[in-house]
Amino acid sequence: MKKGFTTSYVLVFGMIFLIMLAGLLGFILTQLKISKQKIAWHEALNIAEAGLEYYKWCINNNIENCSTTKTYYDLSGKAIGKFEIQFESNQNCGKLISQKIVSTGYTFDFPNIKRKIATFYGRESVAKYSYILNSNVWVDSDHVIKGPFHSNGGIRFDGTNYSTVSSAQSSWVCTSSFGCGPQGVGYGLGLCLPECQIINQKCICPGVFSTTQNSNRDLFLYPTSQFDFAGISVDLAQVKKITKDDGLGLYFGPSGAYGYHIFINGDYLIVKRVTQVRMIDDLCTIVNDKIICQGDPCTSECTRCQSGKCIVEEPVIKSEIDLGTFQIPSDCGAIFFEDNLWVGSENQTSSIRGKITIVSANLTGTPQKTNIWLQGSIEYASSSQFDGLTIISQNNLLVGLYSPNVMNLKGIFVAQNGFFGRNYYPCSKYSPYCKRDFLSITGSIVSSGRVGTKWTGSGGQFVSGYQNRETYVDSNLLYNPPIFTPFLSFEFKIVKWEEL
Repeated sequence: MKKGFTTSYVLVFGMIFLIMLAGLLGFILTQLKISKQKIAWHEALNIAEAGLEYYKWCINNNIENCSTTKTYYDLSGKAIGKFEIQFESNQNCGKLISQKIVSTGYTFDFPNIKRKIATFYGRESVAKYSYILNSNVWVDSDHVIKGPFHSNGGIRFDGTNYSTVSSAQSSWVCTSSFGCGPQGVGYGLGLCLPECQIINQKCICPGVFSTTQNSNRDLFLYPTSQFDFAGISVDLAQVKKITKDDGLGLYFGPSGAYGYHIFINGDYLIVKRVTQVRMIDDLCTIVNDKIICQGDPCTSECTRCQSGKCIVEEPVIKSEIDLGTFQIPSDCGAIFFEDNLWVGSENQTSSIRGKITIVSANLTGTPQKTNIWLQGSIEYASSSQFDGLTIISQNNLLVGLYSPNVMNLKGIFVAQNGFFGRNYYPCSKYSPYCKRDFLSITGSIVSSGRVGTKWTGSGGQFVSGYQNRETYVDSNLLYNPPIFTPFLSFEFKIVKWEEL
């Protein structure tokens, strides 16, 4: 009887033990599976990231047929999973501007556990800066600049800055053209400013300095690395080839007259041939960082001399004929003019729809470089997220004499071999257009020569140009600019990253 009870107890407790053991083993196996799934979940992310790095390598090395599905191997060489890539390219004129990539990674052990990463690949364009210059410059006290400012030369920055002001120079010679001189210490023409010092009969100033309280000196940086102007300059021959030889965009050859006059209305271009001009003279202009005025002794900077004196003049339109209205192709917004160019008019604002690049250059083999004159305001039809303008001049890119009293310019403006600015017009001959009130620029200026849109006399009084000026950087064009906008780097990088 007792033996029977004992057997029953053994069976009952044995069954309970087996049930508990099975439950424990089940729990352990479940936890082990969950652990493996968690490992696979993390590995899937690593595999997806590997897909992004692989595709970045492809686009930076111009691999056209880059595989969109590849097996992923661990360090021992064992295949443990795969990544799959989907992409959406932003191209114009057949060239890649930016790209959106979605990479999906998973392991072979748990193929249903997938991680997705979406990234935006882009290259930094010159739109990162309000100004990129290749010479010495003087920013006057009235100028407000809301964006990074850089020059390879020295900078006298008396304006208001909301971002960095950087120079590639540790020191530079400040001449009378920048309000300095070696004739003693003080403020005034010919005097070396107290922020500088006289060394060997020269006024030597820091790479960046200011003589006003407007500037935020904490944001002055010098010396910094030089910008490679040759590297960021546009290959104008490539733009010509695509528009003329490949038949993309729009190409206008030598006018056979004085150049072209255009009006931009959304994605339409109204083109006129300039058949007659009249020359206005008694001007001052900028060559590199030097101011050259009518009547100055002839030097290498003078483009025209007579009786040992500089002749400084500028053409303005006298008569023109219509050539027609042309639609700007949406798949290639490049427009090449092989001649001088006038853009807009005082009373007509250009409206830009889509991303457009306008180039003026003479590549026929003759030495004459072309210029562009901006004569009217330029706005975007919607916003710079969708619209954008880059204007590239082979030589100077100037605001013309007959420009609006209040002028708004949106875009990236490149004076590849000359300067961006406005010539000096004496009020004795060109009033009231000699003096204008307000100039606002939203975008970027890239200028080989010194910039200048305001001229002052020896006593600092305003004598020509725009009295008040503001410049804002346009961040929307940093990674998604119009085609052929100069880039600061040729390498694509990840700009945005998010897991889907």
